[in-house]
Amino acid sequence: MKKPLRTDCTFVGGITDLPGASVVISNCDGLAGMIRTDSDEYFIEPLERGSQEHEETGRVHVVYRRSAVLRTPSVLPTDPHADEFLDIEGALNGVAKEVNQTMRKRRHAGEDDYNVEVLLGVDDSVVKFHGREHVQNYLLTLMNIVNEIYHDDSLGVHINIVLVRMIMLGYKKSMSLIERGNPSRSLDNVCRWAFLQQKADLQHAEHHDHTVFLTRRSFGPTHMQGYAPVMGMCHPMRSCTLNHEDGFSSAFVVAHETGHVLGMEHDGQGNRCGDETAMGSIMAPLVQAAFHRYHWSICSGQELKRHIHSYDCLLDDPFKHNWPELPVLPGMSYSMNEQCRFDFGEGYKTCTSFHSFDPCKQLWCSHPDNPYFCKTKKGPPLDGTECAPGKWCYKGYCMWKSVDQVKQDGGWGPWSQYGSCSRSCATGVRYRTRRCDDPKPSNGGQDCPGVNYEYQLCKADECPKRSEDFRAQQCQQHNLHFDFQGSKHHWLPFEHPDSSKSCHLYCQSKETRSVAYMKQVVTDGTRCSYKDPHSICVRGECLKVGCDKEIGSNKVEDKCGVCGGDNSHCRTVKGTLTRTPKKAGFLKMFLIPSGARHMVIQEQEASPHILAIKNQATGHYVLNGKADVRSKKFIDMGLIWDYTVENSIETLYTDGPLADALVVMIIPQETRTRSTLMYKYIIHEDSAPINNNNNNNVIQEDTYGWALNSWSQCSRPCAGGVQYTKYGCRKKGDGKMVMHNYCDESKKPKPIHRVCNLQDCPHLHWKVGEWERCTKTCGIWGYQIRAVSCVQTFHDGTTRSIHSNHCGTDKPASQRPCNRLPCPAQWTTAAWSQCSVSCGEGLQYRLVTCRRGDRCSGAKPEATRPCTRSPCRGDPCVEDRSVFCQMEVLGQYCSIPGYSKLCCVSCGKHHTTYASLPSAADGVKKFRSDAGRPTLQERWNSPLPSLGAVESLEDPPSKPRKRYVGV
Repeated sequence: MKKPLRTDCTFVGGITDLPGASVVISNCDGLAGMIRTDSDEYFIEPLERGSQEHEETGRVHVVYRRSAVLRTPSVLPTDPHADEFLDIEGALNGVAKEVNQTMRKRRHAGEDDYNVEVLLGVDDSVVKFHGREHVQNYLLTLMNIVNEIYHDDSLGVHINIVLVRMIMLGYKKSMSLIERGNPSRSLDNVCRWAFLQQKADLQHAEHHDHTVFLTRRSFGPTHMQGYAPVMGMCHPMRSCTLNHEDGFSSAFVVAHETGHVLGMEHDGQGNRCGDETAMGSIMAPLVQAAFHRYHWSICSGQELKRHIHSYDCLLDDPFKHNWPELPVLPGMSYSMNEQCRFDFGEGYKTCTSFHSFDPCKQLWCSHPDNPYFCKTKKGPPLDGTECAPGKWCYKGYCMWKSVDQVKQDGGWGPWSQYGSCSRSCATGVRYRTRRCDDPKPSNGGQDCPGVNYEYQLCKADECPKRSEDFRAQQCQQHNLHFDFQGSKHHWLPFEHPDSSKSCHLYCQSKETRSVAYMKQVVTDGTRCSYKDPHSICVRGECLKVGCDKEIGSNKVEDKCGVCGGDNSHCRTVKGTLTRTPKKAGFLKMFLIPSGARHMVIQEQEASPHILAIKNQATGHYVLNGKADVRSKKFIDMGLIWDYTVENSIETLYTDGPLADALVVMIIPQETRTRSTLMYKYIIHEDSAPINNNNNNNVIQEDTYGWALNSWSQCSRPCAGGVQYTKYGCRKKGDGKMVMHNYCDESKKPKPIHRVCNLQDCPHLHWKVGEWERCTKTCGIWGYQIRAVSCVQTFHDGTTRSIHSNHCGTDKPASQRPCNRLPCPAQWTTAAWSQCSVSCGEGLQYRLVTCRRGDRCSGAKPEATRPCTRSPCRGDPCVEDRSVFCQMEVLGQYCSIPGYSKLCCVSCGKHHTTYASLPSAADGVKKFRSDAGRPTLQERWNSPLPSLGAVESLEDPPSKPRKRYVGV
């Protein structure tokens, strides 16, 4: 809030017999004020400063129109989306500021409440100096002082510094951020660190707009106190400052650097405010501000107002944070000795070498090692610092403590009466105001919360049917005063495509089609958009109004203008007309009646003729009165028209409604070439044409409405659940259900609920089955499962399974681990090798090892086994070649290849006799080796001690078997 006007010399009122006019005048130092009428604004101000001698002789004043002040518009020749900045009008600055200082300023002008939500980062040097147990309260006090600096009236904009988060860094992280002697790199490190701390959710209570980082380390040249980017506010990587902390006077450094981020330059550098630096201006190149003497220069205020409207992140309301409560005056928590230590370092205390000075004028400090050498930062101690028993410092003076000096938060006074309506016809706005004076904020107290004005719609008489579009009237007022590109222009209304700028006055040159921003908002009561006939602009912002003229209402018109209607009274009219011109001049095709909406006119086929539209009531040509054939969007008759020309086919569309009937014509370019036009529009049935002269086809518009379709499933199977209505979209003509998008979602009835399944619930319980066999016998992956189901038991003993949601959350486990023990050592075998012979009888081998140790239990698997291939090709069996072959007892050795060959005849006879002898495989199982593959000697165990001749036979066995009779 601004400082309120003095009540004994300010006056607010109207003008007799001039409705809608208002007067705000001040006689505090000569006459200064404003007179506003519907057509213009007049200002009066003194040309010279007041003094006693002028009281009787009078003073010289100047009276001038607002429209007489030349202004250069912002030009948008090609890109209407380009951003623009509001400049301060020098001729009106003093008067407007004084007249409006009790009003809460419009946000678009940058003078409403703005909230800078701050992340405060401090490195370990700050924490170590102040102590972890005291540093938080110190930092809160410091940021509170920064907030008070931004509340100073000289700034002209009300900015709140809101601390949302505080982070204290450790030594290692601090050293990685601050690079001694390199302020640019240090700031870049801090900004990157701050970016990583950002909360992604914009609605998070700790989401910050700006970062303040404090350190006691030297990061730049000697005496450098801060470093910051200019105009970085709200940027994710540039809204940050690096500040050297050395006591509470650092609050001015933080305010100064944050000012740079907000777009302020140094006083005297590129502006005319260099003479204010010696008086303690915050943005002085060398900060000289002190607690008893500081202000924002005029240049700082103007630079801030030029940019503040572009910082959208400052417009949201901050969350409440539960920081510790601070005393009403900051010095109440810190003695002069403590403040000396903050300012100059450890050991410094209040200077006691001389006592002739007022301790509250300037804080003088000295070190015990040199008590006669005193230092000062040329500023007083904090307000509330004890200066003598029962006294404290306040505004640079040592005075008795008084409750009157404690800050007082402001309170609202009563509302005034509502003023006059802002418009003489149609819907306007009227205001009432209140003042923050019950009590006034004092001694740093908070301004009153909320706004100091309220408004309501005022329903004046309807404007005459053919009155000029209100936005167009405001553009026309600039026809004689806007010097644009070296010439005067006829200005037409223009609707900016960005809805956030809908209440700013943009106009389009009739001559060049260039778009210019007139550096003002539209008059209260102007429609926000030509596409919305009810919502209006109030103080530069769009106020949503329903078709029922209620603020905030969602009620809308149907397709033919019935407020809250369902299109049941709408009729669609369409037709096609073909005519062939026989001579030059305008050729009338047909009429479109007043009240028509959603109108489209289109050529059915390409032709050389030109479409032209004329207002039947006024004779004014809406389109192509001068045969200007080019695609364009334009505003006329208070409507937006969309005219396109593609492939020589012209199309014209408008939402309507038409205030007057239109004459649709063509401008012939050739004779005997026909022109076929199609038209279509929607109109209320009471205004629909009743004849068919224009080949009209009146069609009843299909209407749709929401109808009850079904009830949802009951939320519970028993004991009282809830079910809701389900609505479907029904075509009223035949009662059939159609897709939902045919119906207006905003008119969908709210669901109706009813109770259901009121019967008592049967007993519900969990039923569990037996655990199944474990999936593993050992190891870490074994588990077993069982069936678990929610069962409903009825009174007759029967049961049924239902959804598990009905049995609650204590569901028994359906799976558990089992046999989670280390597996014992076990035998592992490799694959069998190929047979050792290509024919006849041979052996196969494989590797047998003990896995997981050398203590495998159980019998070791065989490492060899016999194999049989196809018989080898040799001499045919003619006769036995040994006399021993006839011995019956030796027939058992026929299984030995060598013996079988030696006694082929006898073995052939004994084949059947010894068919039941144990197999070679059985022998392998009985004679195996634990040391791997056995040697020939280990396998050949002298099976025939009495048959030495066998070993000397001509063809002994190459791979003897392990199994022998008699072993």
